[in-house]
Amino acid sequence: MASHKLHRNCIGKVLLCFLLATLWKVGSGQIHYSVPEETEKGFFVGDIEKDLGLEPQTLLDGGVRIVSRGKTQYFALNVKSGALVTADRIDREELCGKASGCTVNIDILLEDKVKIYGVEVEIIDVNDNSPRFETKETEIKIIEKEAPGTRFLLPEAFDPDVGVNSLKNYQLSQNHYFSLHVKRGIDEAKYPELVLERALDREEKPVHHLTLIASDGGDPVRSDTMNISVTVLDANDNSPIFTQSLYTVNVPENVPVGTWLLTVNATDPDEGINGKINYFFRKITKKTSRVFRLDSLTGDIIVLENLDYEESSFYDIDIEARDGPGLLDRAKVLITVLDVNDNAPDVTVTSVTSSISENSSAGSIVALFNVHDRDSRENSQVTCSIPEHLPFKLEKSYGNYYSLVTDRTLDREQVDRYNVTVTATDGGNPPLSTNIYISLHLEDTNDNPPAFLQTSYSAYIMENNPRGTSIYSLTARDSDSEENGHVSYSITDDSVHGAPLSSYVSINSETGVLYALRSFDYEQLRELKLGVTARDSGNPPLSSNVSLTLFILDQNDNTPEILYPTLPTDGSTGVELAPRSAEPGYLVTKVVAVDADSGQNAWLSYRLIKATDPGLFSMGLLSGEIRTARAFMDKDTLKQNLVVAVTDNGDPPLSATVSVTVAVADTIPEVLSDLSSLASSEPPKDSYLTLYLVIAVASVSCLFFFFIIVLLAQRLYQWQTSKILESSSGHFQDIPASEVMGIDGVRDFLQSYSHEVSVTTDSRKSQVVFNQPNYTNNSIMQQSSEKKETLLISDESVLYKENPSFIQVSLPYPYIFVLDLIFLIY
Repeated sequence: MASHKLHRNCIGKVLLCFLLATLWKVGSGQIHYSVPEETEKGFFVGDIEKDLGLEPQTLLDGGVRIVSRGKTQYFALNVKSGALVTADRIDREELCGKASGCTVNIDILLEDKVKIYGVEVEIIDVNDNSPRFETKETEIKIIEKEAPGTRFLLPEAFDPDVGVNSLKNYQLSQNHYFSLHVKRGIDEAKYPELVLERALDREEKPVHHLTLIASDGGDPVRSDTMNISVTVLDANDNSPIFTQSLYTVNVPENVPVGTWLLTVNATDPDEGINGKINYFFRKITKKTSRVFRLDSLTGDIIVLENLDYEESSFYDIDIEARDGPGLLDRAKVLITVLDVNDNAPDVTVTSVTSSISENSSAGSIVALFNVHDRDSRENSQVTCSIPEHLPFKLEKSYGNYYSLVTDRTLDREQVDRYNVTVTATDGGNPPLSTNIYISLHLEDTNDNPPAFLQTSYSAYIMENNPRGTSIYSLTARDSDSEENGHVSYSITDDSVHGAPLSSYVSINSETGVLYALRSFDYEQLRELKLGVTARDSGNPPLSSNVSLTLFILDQNDNTPEILYPTLPTDGSTGVELAPRSAEPGYLVTKVVAVDADSGQNAWLSYRLIKATDPGLFSMGLLSGEIRTARAFMDKDTLKQNLVVAVTDNGDPPLSATVSVTVAVADTIPEVLSDLSSLASSEPPKDSYLTLYLVIAVASVSCLFFFFIIVLLAQRLYQWQTSKILESSSGHFQDIPASEVMGIDGVRDFLQSYSHEVSVTTDSRKSQVVFNQPNYTNNSIMQQSSEKKETLLISDESVLYKENPSFIQVSLPYPYIFVLDLIFLIY
C-alpha cells in the first residue's frame, strides 16, 4: 500500500515538473526546467530542440553539444527525440545538501552559430529519506530529587530532505512521569526535550523505558524510533553550563594542519564525579569529523586536515558538555572558512578552428572558450588577455565565454602560423593565471603575382650558334604556396623581320630557360627584343611581364672584300701608272677593302707579300697605300707585279689577296714605246706585225678627234652626275666607316685620286682606256670604269704578250692634262 502511494506521489511530481518546464522561462537567454531527484537515467527533462528553435536534423548532425563546467555530467542530449534527459541518477541531498533550492546550470553550444544558451534545471526534492536518530538507544540519568518540570535534552533526528519532506514532529510513548516538548532553535531546527511531570522515586522504579518517534511531512510519512532508558540516580542537582551558547570563528582556508581554532568551556559547581565535565561532538557528519577534532577534556577544537573553501565554506557544529552522572549542556560552534586565492582560473576551450584563410575579414571567430575560478569575490574575477602584437582580439560573449577573433587583415606571406597564448588572470593578491595555447594555420590565397628581380634583362649570344643552344635563364619568384606559387613561363607573341618570334627562340615553361631555335647571323640581325610572361597557377591566375634584349655578338666569319682595285669582267688586267721621275714616297695607288664583320673583326691590315722588285715599293699597314720606297732607276723593270694581302683582326684571322700591276713611264707615248721595244726584243710571231702597228697608229690618229668629242661629253656628264651625288647619300652613306674600310686611311683614298687610265689587250686589238675623274667615292669610280674610250694599239705589243689581262693605271689628277697634250701632239 505504501509502495502504491509512493508511485502515485512520484507520478504527480513528474507531472508537476512537466508543467513547470513549460511555464518557467525567464529572459536573459536562459531556459528553465525542473526534474525530481532519484529519477532513472534517460528521464525526460525538456524538449531542448523545440525550445531552442533548432532544425530537426541539427542534433543528429552533431551541431549541438552540452558544455559542462564540472566533472560530473548530470544531463545528456537525446539526438533522436531532441530532448534533454538525465545522464544518471541525481541525489539532491548529495548535490545541494540542506539548501532550500537546488539548481544545476548547463551550457548548450550551437557550434555552427558559435552561440551559447544557458539552461537552468531545478532539482525537486523527493521524500526519499526517513528521519534518522544517531543512535537507536540513549540513556538519561535523573536524580530522584529532580523537581517536576525539569527538561532533559534528547538526541534529535536528522532528515536530509527539505521542505515538507523534512523532519516535522516528535512523538513520545505513553507514560505517567514524562512528557515531550519540542524546542525550536535559531536555525529552525527542532530539538526534543523530555519534561519531568512527576517526581521520581528510585526505590519505587529505578528505570523507565520510553520510545521517541520522529516523523517527516512527506506523503507517505517516513519515521524512525529511538529507545530511551531513564535511570533514576541519587541527587546531582547541578548540570554543566557553557560560558557561551554560541561560538563563532573565522579561519583562512590555508591554515596548516594542527592549528588550534578555539576552546569551548562549561562549568559545573558540583564536586567530584558530579562536577567532572567531558566534551563531545553532537550531530556531526563524517566529513566534519575528519576535518576537526574536539579534545574531550580541554574543549580545544583543532584542524585535522587542510581546509578547502571551494568544498565547504561553513561548518555548523553542536557540542555537548556532560558531567559524571550524565547531566549535560549544549552549545553551537559556527566555523567560517575564509577564501584564499589558491585556485588558478580554469579555462575550457569549447570551439576552436585550426586553420583560417588569409583573406578572412576582421572579426572572424577563431576560438570560443569559457573561464571559471573556484575562488570567491575578487579572487574569482577573471580577466583574459593576449599579446598586443598579434592581429587578434578577445571579445566577451555570453556569461564567462570569450571569443578570439581576428582584428585586422592577415598575410600568410609574412606569417603563416600563429601560436596564440591566452592568459586568464584572477583578481587575487597575488594574482594567479592560467595559459592556453591556440595554434592557427593560415591558408594561402593567390594574392601575389610572380615577380622578377629586374624590370628588364639583357643576354648575349655569339652568332653562328648551334640550334637548341641555351641562351639565358629567367626566374620569377612567387611568395604564395603550392599551386598559387607554381610559376610557368611563356614568350609574348611577336614577329621579327616578318617571321614569328617563336621561330627564333623558345622558353621552357617550367624552368624559364631560353633556347635558340635557329643559328643567328650578326650581319642580318644585331639584336632581338622579346617579352616574357610569368604566370602562376592560382585561380584566377596572376602574371607579370619582363623584357629581354638578346644581343648577337659578331664572329669573324667574313673574309675581307677588296673594293679597289677591281678586276675587270672581260678577263683583262688593270695597270697602275707611275712616272719615272717619282720621288720616294710617291703615292702610286691605294688598295681599298671592307669587312662585313664589326669591331676588331673588321680592323684590316695590308701587307705586300710579293713584288717584282721587293725594295721598290712600300705598303701602308693600315692605310693600304702603295708608295715608292726609292727613286726609279733605268734598270728597273717597266712592269712591276705586286701581290697585296688584306688581313682582318679576327681570331683566327681571315685574309684576301689582290694583284696590282704598275707600269713605270713618264708619258703615254713612252709607255707605248717601251711596250713596243719590249715587244720587238722578242722574236716576232707574225710577219704582219709591223703592218698591224701602222694600221693601229693610223686608226688611233683617226679616232683621236672622236675621242676629244667623247671626252668633252664625259666631262659634262661627270659634272652633272657630281651635282646629283652631292644631294644624295651615296652608295655607302648609311654604312659606318669602321665597317666599310676598318681604318681611316680608306676614306682619304676615296677623295685623293682623280683619273684612271687603263690599257687593255685582247687577241685582236689593244686599247688604252681613260676613265672618269674619281672625286667622290668608290661607287662613282666603279660606274665610270664602265664607260671607256679606246685607243687601238698593235696586237703584237709586249703588254699583250706578257699578260693577256686587264691592266689598270691610276694617275694623279695633274697628269690628266699632260696626257691630253700628249694625245693632241701625237
